[in-house]
Amino acid sequence: MILVTGATGFTGSHLMKQLIGENEDIRCFVRHTSDISILDNKRVEIKYGSFEDVESYRNALQGVDTLINIASLGFGHAPMIVEEAENAGVRRAVFVSTTALFTNLPAQTKAIRTAAEKSITDSTLNYTIIRPTMIYGTGRDRNMIRLIKMIRRYPVIPIAGNGDSLQQPIHVDDLAEAILKAVKSNNTIRKDYNVSGKLPITYNQVIDQTAEALGKKVWKVHVPIGFVLPLVGLYNRFSSNPRIKVEQILRLNEDKSFDHSDAIKDFGFVSRTFEEGINQEVNSIN
Repeated sequence: MILVTGATGFTGSHLMKQLIGENEDIRCFVRHTSDISILDNKRVEIKYGSFEDVESYRNALQGVDTLINIASLGFGHAPMIVEEAENAGVRRAVFVSTTALFTNLPAQTKAIRTAAEKSITDSTLNYTIIRPTMIYGTGRDRNMIRLIKMIRRYPVIPIAGNGDSLQQPIHVDDLAEAILKAVKSNNTIRKDYNVSGKLPITYNQVIDQTAEALGKKVWKVHVPIGFVLPLVGLYNRFSSNPRIKVEQILRLNEDKSFDHSDAIKDFGFVSRTFEEGINQEVNSIN
């Protein structure tokens, strides 16, 4: 029996499309408020609950030998998730983390995510940790869809800084496939992997390739980051729900390219270029 947490989220929903094709018993641990219409109720057993309700998670783990935890590790639940899995006799576990924990910025969740990974690596589980870069791929993503909407609406795109920072977004279907390959491979036991798009590109290239996929012509206007940050900081100070934050500006100017050669070697990881992926995303939402 495989238990999947986070099955109705963006990454989880794409994993489930691939997982239901496998000859496995599947159970999903979901909140009562989750939209389970995307799940195949003929193939999937549903257990309702939350990590705040430990008993509900404990109940979902009964009879489970494999855990695929896609639910965020950024909320402090990891020690409990791991301990209960150990107590339930789970033999195999894959945890989805994030390459964001390598940021040099004082991100709020960095310490929580780092501690989460330590609780996993200190455990007795036959774990694998998968760390994706920025995930994109459909209108449900929280990243590229914003840029797509902006390029569709405006002919001028402002960029804080020179736009030369490296990005390496991963398509959600490539991530889903990586998770399945990792859980099947003994080579990945008690190891961690960064997974990313096929090649790193600059943020300028991200904009250019997105615009090309949309058949749009855009002009990039580079604004000195030293000018932008005080303005955004002031906006953050007085806005109760800011649409852009200082940390996001700084992250856009931080290189986020990651080598995934270990994933290729150990479980045959394959990823597409951003140009391929963004064309597929644009086509999927047209």
